[in-house]
Amino acid sequence: MQRFPTRQVHLDFHTSQAIPAVGAKFDRKQWQKAIRLGRLNSITIFAKCHHSWSYYPTKVGRRHPTLKRDLMGEQIEACHAIGVRAPLYYTAGWSANDAEAHPDWCVRDRQGKIVTISHDLSAKPTDPKPPFAWKFLCPTGDYRQLMLEQTAEICRQYPVDGLFYDICNCEWHSCFCPRCRRAMKDAGLDEKCDADARTHRIATWRSFMQASKAIVHGAHPQATVFWNGNAALNTPDDILALPTHFELEDLPTVWGGYDKFPPRAKWFARTGKAMLAMTGKFHTAWGEFGGFKHPDALRFEAASMIAFGAACSVGDQLHPSGQMDLGTYGNIGQAYKYVEAIEDFGGPGSLPFANLAVWISDGGADDEGLIHMLLERQMDFEVIRDGATLAKYAAVILPGGATLNATAIGQLKSYLQAGGAVLAIGKSIVDSHTGRLLLDAGGRYAGPGKYDCDYLQVGREIGEGLVASPFLNYSPALRVLPTGGKVLAKIYEPYFSRTYAHFCSHQNTPNQLAPAKHAGAIQKGRLVYLPHAMGSMYLANGARVHRDLTINALRRIYRKPTLQAPMPSAGRVSLLHQPDRNRYVLHLLYGTPLQRGKCSVIEDLPPIHDIAVTLRLPETVKKAWMPQGDKLRISRTAGGLKFAVPTVECHAMVVVEY
Repeated sequence: MQRFPTRQVHLDFHTSQAIPAVGAKFDRKQWQKAIRLGRLNSITIFAKCHHSWSYYPTKVGRRHPTLKRDLMGEQIEACHAIGVRAPLYYTAGWSANDAEAHPDWCVRDRQGKIVTISHDLSAKPTDPKPPFAWKFLCPTGDYRQLMLEQTAEICRQYPVDGLFYDICNCEWHSCFCPRCRRAMKDAGLDEKCDADARTHRIATWRSFMQASKAIVHGAHPQATVFWNGNAALNTPDDILALPTHFELEDLPTVWGGYDKFPPRAKWFARTGKAMLAMTGKFHTAWGEFGGFKHPDALRFEAASMIAFGAACSVGDQLHPSGQMDLGTYGNIGQAYKYVEAIEDFGGPGSLPFANLAVWISDGGADDEGLIHMLLERQMDFEVIRDGATLAKYAAVILPGGATLNATAIGQLKSYLQAGGAVLAIGKSIVDSHTGRLLLDAGGRYAGPGKYDCDYLQVGREIGEGLVASPFLNYSPALRVLPTGGKVLAKIYEPYFSRTYAHFCSHQNTPNQLAPAKHAGAIQKGRLVYLPHAMGSMYLANGARVHRDLTINALRRIYRKPTLQAPMPSAGRVSLLHQPDRNRYVLHLLYGTPLQRGKCSVIEDLPPIHDIAVTLRLPETVKKAWMPQGDKLRISRTAGGLKFAVPTVECHAMVVVEY
């Protein structure tokens, strides 16, 4: 099997027809110089862009009007001459000139209006256009046929390493154009029903994905194929089965921050397919000409990608002239020089290994906030969903984003009976139809909270490091009355909700002096239940008391983690298993993002020292060593393998062989 490329650039080339002499300055040697400077082994180049223009002599699509050469073909040849892959980019969901020429190809809402992102349909031609403003196109009818015929043309004429189709998100917008309305009716679906419209939307994209993949692999069986937009935590499994690999478009500076990528990497690792993690060379996001990220930030991001089991991809945008910016590739090359040194210790083929699982629900605020807590406390975890094998985990966390189905409840009951442990949060175990708890937490559900907030006073069992006084919760707990469970925290309710009729001071109403009858935390056996939406509260407000309470509650039932490596809250840990090499690799990362305007910026990479590590592994360890050359003093105890990592400056690794 061919090794998956680890050092890629995704080279955008969305180029207006108003720009002259497109591609005129392309030079084969200058192109290759940039690739070598950047230390790339793959670069995605453009067949067709969001402006609808093609960059090769097409007879199916429309060639860019000021392009006078086969730019794509020359780029492919220049890459292959130095042993570099050149997968091809093809836009699907956004195609501006196609949308103007064929308004009937556009996605329509139920009222028949064209669906857009940030694009004002009433704007005058001279009005400023906001970033990322496009009309959506529907992958049906003549537009679908155009895309498939052009795919076939590309595959006939060129040596295709891969196809990257963009803007194919099957969870974005249902279409109610005449074609889709007829298709829904023919399939027995009710267009007025959101669930039926979603079923049709997913089926439409699935059909296009299957057809385009068949064309590509019919001509180039070894080519990679990916449809961007279908690599989310809530993407249906039958859609996830279609790509040859995943490209995780996480631009940490502006799209979700530096903690968005790790749980996604852990989730997609379960598929067994290779992953590319995607950041950008720019300060903000795509389409920013002249924006630069510091090489230190790129090095931290690239190290994180390898550490969490992914290959690396850095976004760039080629100047319309076709000339590569060597400053950009000098910056990327500094990061990729480090990747070359560490890529054998992580990246594709490496699997996350932890005995703690987060049962992801919908990828929303409850999941995200809970994951932030774990990352900040260096509690390594795996991400699972319905159908996962639970026996391997010492504990499972239910973040609370959605009620579990009957199959999942059956799994969890069996897991608890077999000695497993569960931390349930919020509405995760509340049946919204029957109003009862789906798992026995030693309490009875009595409905939602009555007030706009409430207060928690924790008991000694989960009170380590927490204030003894009642502290504020920005949203109220679900009311659970104890019926035999051990109460770990008391609820104090406010005198009243804040309204214009009744209010006190500037913000929230103070607490009553007597505790409420319902519990703030309750335990029965190896199940601990926190009735507040801890994850979403933490994501919105970032109060440390909520994080520490949640971690304390978890530690009550989760006492022997696979990995312990406490660091400051910006530290991140990842333990990867490389079974084909009989080894584990521990990755420690330390970078401190700063919020500047709309951007999260990595600037300082201060060293931290003497990180005490404990590892509990199922195999007998032969030796442990650090690829960077630092020496380890290792002790073996009943609690596991123990050692101290002397220094973490951006990134450090420990290889444990068995």
